[in-house]
Amino acid sequence: MNHASQRVAKPYFVAALLLFLAQIVFGLLSGAKYVDGTFLAGIPFNVLRMCHTNLLIVWLLMAFMGSAYFIVPEEAQTELYSPRLALATFWVFLLAGAATILGYLLVPYSELARWTGNALLPTMGRGYLEQPLPVKVGIVLVALSMLFNLTMTLWRGRKTSLNLVLVGSLWGLALLFLPAFYFPVDTVKDSYTWWWVVHGWVEGDWELILGALLGFLFIKMTGVDREIVEKWLYIIIAMSLVTGLIGIGHHYYFIGVPAYWLWLGSVFSALEPIPFLMLIGFAFRMHAMRRREHPNRAAMLWAMGTPIMAFLGAGLWGFIITLAPMQYYAHGTNMTAAHGHLAFFGAYAMACLSMISYAMPLLRGRPANSMRAQRWEMTGFWIMVPSMLGITLSLTGAGIVTMFLQRMGHDPMSFMDVQAREQVFFVIREFCGAGFALGLLVYLGSFLVSGDYEYARDVERALAA
Repeated sequence: MNHASQRVAKPYFVAALLLFLAQIVFGLLSGAKYVDGTFLAGIPFNVLRMCHTNLLIVWLLMAFMGSAYFIVPEEAQTELYSPRLALATFWVFLLAGAATILGYLLVPYSELARWTGNALLPTMGRGYLEQPLPVKVGIVLVALSMLFNLTMTLWRGRKTSLNLVLVGSLWGLALLFLPAFYFPVDTVKDSYTWWWVVHGWVEGDWELILGALLGFLFIKMTGVDREIVEKWLYIIIAMSLVTGLIGIGHHYYFIGVPAYWLWLGSVFSALEPIPFLMLIGFAFRMHAMRRREHPNRAAMLWAMGTPIMAFLGAGLWGFIITLAPMQYYAHGTNMTAAHGHLAFFGAYAMACLSMISYAMPLLRGRPANSMRAQRWEMTGFWIMVPSMLGITLSLTGAGIVTMFLQRMGHDPMSFMDVQAREQVFFVIREFCGAGFALGLLVYLGSFLVSGDYEYARDVERALAA
């Protein structure tokens, strides 16, 4: 870390991790309702689910913003344009997010919509975009504040390809949120434009952010020439944009759009695993070409694991359900939830945890945590990853049961009868979720572990490198 203003990333990272923990708590509570429908009878399932999914978006955005405030000054070789603006933006975003979650929990959703002016410009009620109108406006203002700060920093500093990709993708993130304010009465137009936000983010623009984060980490931790890293990123980003933007068509099946989307969605979605395969090749190639052994082994573990889990979740599990004939039976089942859980964790949560693992020791004045702390962190990794795979496999099993008993054949069973037969999968999912929560607590605990004699050796190794 070369610039004092990079320290504004620290509160973003801390808040992101705490919000991540809160997201997992709400996920466990939501999953418990699948096991016992009377659990927390006073809080509807849809409220718990809204808290779970909204916290996911907020903590990932927090981590993206913190990463950008850490990376851009480093790459630009200049101080952040306005650290005070970055800190003010942080508190506005954090307080707005907390108020939104409290609103979901304490106020009936219809009343919340009435109190926050949804009648003036209807925007509420759609998955992942349940936020009240003032919060959506706040998100736009926070994004514009961040983009102004980063763009001005980039303008007056060194313009690297990595920085241009990162800042450009953050501009894309903000622009792709604008359709959230368009809520037509026509359900076809509603669904059509809603996916511009959701799919445009997670299967398009965010992949560029993922590539930029991994590119920065491998430059810093392996010592591989920047030109080699950037050449890989150019190819991966081009494939991500082409397949991701046209592959949005796999959400248009059977909603009332022209039939050619069945072909466009199927063909280009089938190509979407390719960028993730390329990310795996990129990661292992960079690791093989490394010129030094970085002392932060935990961050390297997260960085190497990210493309593998991203391929499994976003690539493989996405491909399983992406073709139109398969989606005809799988849409809306737990197959979709299986893909969503593993893809979000593998592609974006792990990328953010990689960045936090690398940056937080530097923000605390050390090149890496002690090996004792890193062993804690890596233990958290090896608990969380199998637990998430368990969640994914159990949800996949539940989805297959739904497809065979309710979606296929001439005598489909009722929804509740099918749910009863899937209970074993929901119990397994809840146990795996508890394991994931344990792994996250171990990961968080690693930041509290004190150093030992090995820390000095790590410092010497880092300085020698």
